[in-house]
Amino acid sequence: MVNVSPKPQGQSALAAALVFIVLLVAGLFYAKWDPYFHKAFAAAASHTLGASIISGTSASPPAPSLAAAWDYFVTYFKDIWIALIVGLVLGSGVQALLPRDWLLRLFGAAGSRSAVLAGVLAVPSMMCTCCSAPMVVGMRRAKVSNGAALAYWLGNPVLNPATILFVGFVLGWNWAVLRITVGIVLVAGAAWLGNREDRLAGEGTAQALLDALPEEEKAPPNRFGAWLSALWRLCIGLIPEYVVVVALLGLARAWLFPAISPAIGGSILLLVGLAAAGTLFVIPTAGEVPVIQTLMSYGLGTGSAGALLMTLPAVSLPSLVMVGRAVSVRLLVRVTALVFIAGIVAGLLALAFGL
Repeated sequence: MVNVSPKPQGQSALAAALVFIVLLVAGLFYAKWDPYFHKAFAAAASHTLGASIISGTSASPPAPSLAAAWDYFVTYFKDIWIALIVGLVLGSGVQALLPRDWLLRLFGAAGSRSAVLAGVLAVPSMMCTCCSAPMVVGMRRAKVSNGAALAYWLGNPVLNPATILFVGFVLGWNWAVLRITVGIVLVAGAAWLGNREDRLAGEGTAQALLDALPEEEKAPPNRFGAWLSALWRLCIGLIPEYVVVVALLGLARAWLFPAISPAIGGSILLLVGLAAAGTLFVIPTAGEVPVIQTLMSYGLGTGSAGALLMTLPAVSLPSLVMVGRAVSVRLLVRVTALVFIAGIVAGLLALAFGL
């Protein structure tokens, strides 16, 4: 029998990885880096990002109706569709184009090194919580640790450098410092919860995962066919439920976000309520900035504004549903509670420091 050299497999793996890197850079440039570069100059000059996606220029959202649901979905989808496509392409690419053993060596261990690396890589990705969700699903299906996957997921929207610039230009740099400070703690806390889950399940080391990895998963015979198959599974598995949940949230806006006035704007009860609403609601990247600016013009207090600053971008009901295909419900409940608590803490800090 003729021995087959491993060299062609190595060349195939390198070629597939290079394709993934090209898709990553091109996708992020087109969907994020170039648009936000120009948007930053506009925000610096005008000190606004436009109207709130939740309520427009009003103090309260439109009344619940099918028209309100449809209008919100259309407005939201126009803002995120390119980034969502990029997320689906890259999420499937993680599963099929990147060698599984590479991923496990970098992100497989349930430890701080994997989580920190994933969090650092999330910063230039700059995706919203829903557009990064397919990447998280792909990472988990590739056996990446929960800690690294959650650090990447929350790091995208919470530590987005473009959004932090927008916060500084529009709301003030003290708000940007609050976002960075609470955001780092939030991402680290989510990573800790994920790593704890892995350790309890006996999945603490990358080497154990590598040892258990079948040889065919290390080097699949047809990477590009597997990529297309993974892309199709992500699309049919995630998009239908995503569309429905976004539309339902658009319909329920008026129930989640009450009409703001100076009489209730500084209420602690409102702070807690908006922290919960912000945790569930879905917005595009940086959408929290015009939401907060608009509501503050009608009397929203700094405490409630701080709560929305952290909870609106971090997670949402649609992204939780999407990530729930690859992360346990128990862990997602804990992460959701952590985001809610981070929102309350941010609100109290905003009050304490008089932002």
